Amino acid sequence: MSTHEQDINIEQYEFEPIKGYPMLNWKGKRPFRSTQYYPAQLKETHGEAVEGWLNKIFWGDNIQVMSHMLKEYRGKVKLVYIDPPFDSKADYKKKITLKGKNVSNDHNSFEEKQYTDIWISDGYLQYIFERIVLIRELLSDDGSLYVHCDSRKSHYIRCILDEVFGMDNFRNEIKWKRQPVRGAKARSKQYARNSDTIIFYSKSNNWTWNGAYKPYDEKFIKTKFRPDENGRLFRDCDLGDYSEESIKKFEEQGKIYITSGRKKRLKRYLDEEKGESLGDIWIDIPEVNSQAAERTNYPTQKPEALIERIIKASSAPGDIIFDGFMGSGTTQVVAMKLGRRFLGADINLGAVQTTTKRLVKMLNNYEEELSGFEVYNVNNYEVFRNPVQAKELLIEALEVQPIYNNSLYDGEKDGRMVKVMPVNRIATRADLNELITNFDYKLFEKRQQESPNQPVERLLLVCMGHEPDLAAALEQEIGYKIDIEVVDILRDKTNLEFKRDSEAEIIVKDDKLVIKNFYPMNLLQKLSIMKENVEDWKELVESVMIDWNYDGAVLEPAVVDIPERNELVTGEYKVPEDAGTIRVKITDLLSESLEVTIDG
Repeated sequence: MSTHEQDINIEQYEFEPIKGYPMLNWKGKRPFRSTQYYPAQLKETHGEAVEGWLNKIFWGDNIQVMSHMLKEYRGKVKLVYIDPPFDSKADYKKKITLKGKNVSNDHNSFEEKQYTDIWISDGYLQYIFERIVLIRELLSDDGSLYVHCDSRKSHYIRCILDEVFGMDNFRNEIKWKRQPVRGAKARSKQYARNSDTIIFYSKSNNWTWNGAYKPYDEKFIKTKFRPDENGRLFRDCDLGDYSEESIKKFEEQGKIYITSGRKKRLKRYLDEEKGESLGDIWIDIPEVNSQAAERTNYPTQKPEALIERIIKASSAPGDIIFDGFMGSGTTQVVAMKLGRRFLGADINLGAVQTTTKRLVKMLNNYEEELSGFEVYNVNNYEVFRNPVQAKELLIEALEVQPIYNNSLYDGEKDGRMVKVMPVNRIATRADLNELITNFDYKLFEKRQQESPNQPVERLLLVCMGHEPDLAAALEQEIGYKIDIEVVDILRDKTNLEFKRDSEAEIIVKDDKLVIKNFYPMNLLQKLSIMKENVEDWKELVESVMIDWNYDGAVLEPAVVDIPERNELVTGEYKVPEDAGTIRVKITDLLSESLEVTIDG
């Protein structure tokens, strides 16, 4: 199919007008009124559908994932919880540690960057704005949005939410105390920061609300409750706020008693109460500690109890929950436990692998019947496993001289300033906005006056596919002559080696599939380990999955070998009699996978 034919067939989605006021302005702000459909490729299926539903998680840029979701889920999502970047000016890393001690090397651990939270100018605000607009399109009329942030940008995010949802749909600003002050980082001449903000908006004035409660503490129970003649704990309450009909119902239930002063009082039994009504300051849920069973070592992981409280308050079993920054997959795990349906997305493959691992364990270990899930790629750009490190890889592969103290350009090559466009997706005209907004126009004007016939800048744009006429669009927008070269990695530099493929030795012998050796080359390189020094390949492996009857497209593993933290994969598996084409997926500690097909 030609590019022209593809353009004709791409579905476009116009958005409902946002409220539009009050309006927060920032440098380079642009409207976001429509999007297009992006395709998704089904890669894996785990478990079975329940009542015709399979949950879904997507690997890809969430703006494209949500654009893809509009076709099927527009106006159908009951609850969205997101924990987006905070603009914290930090890189978030995960410690990678070998599972055993049989590697001949002193360095058995290192830190792998999972995502970066460093933003240029007001690009962060545009990033959040566009995603909030798409979330509103996905929400049902009685749906709710919770945005988890901190003090750095919470005031700006709330203004954006007012602009998109309207001030009347603001519900709460919740303060979550993450840790005691003694555990918070000490700061000079200011209070320690030990809380996050969770901003709660609804799409309309008819939102789903089940209430939020926490159990009474022991002191309250001891002082307020006493046993009745059968030993049931109750507390007495005044009847002043109840109707005669309600009082009559209480009498029929035996919950009314007469005091010595001849007054009627209501018995409220402890085992029938939901607990203490929650306010907007939550101090009872601690961070995930280092010894917690739910801990995944993924940076910024949030506790299950926190997400459980939100899901219970703003949804019902069977409702669809979405988290577009799923990270370690806590929202998906809790939604599955509570009988909700879920959708999830993350641009980091490590997050997708971590979430998959947690969900597969639940499917295997949970007593109740749980709906399975599918794993999709959106836009199918798999050159980079981790987009955070993509720029470093590209700069090295293209032999670009990096520039470390420049907020606009990434480097310089052959007299051209180099800008690496977003990876894992096609570069669009909208992506030029960062350049257009932050060019030094005073310098351009000076150069034009000095050399009217020469370009005011020479640029090299590096991208993973791009819209046509990208260079012409940039020059037309700024009104100055620019010499622009566009390098399309997918088209022009297919011979570049961004990562070394893993290697494995797998045999089928005596009705058993045996993994004799596995060499994850990128992981070994990071650990400075030679292939010949690996004594037990299992120490390098996170999981093994096997599909005994692979259809050539979608992995449906019948064997899922995901060991506990300090245990190793088996490495040897009995082949069933009806096995056909076998597909083996080995995932290493970096979340990089090798898939091998063995013909039956």
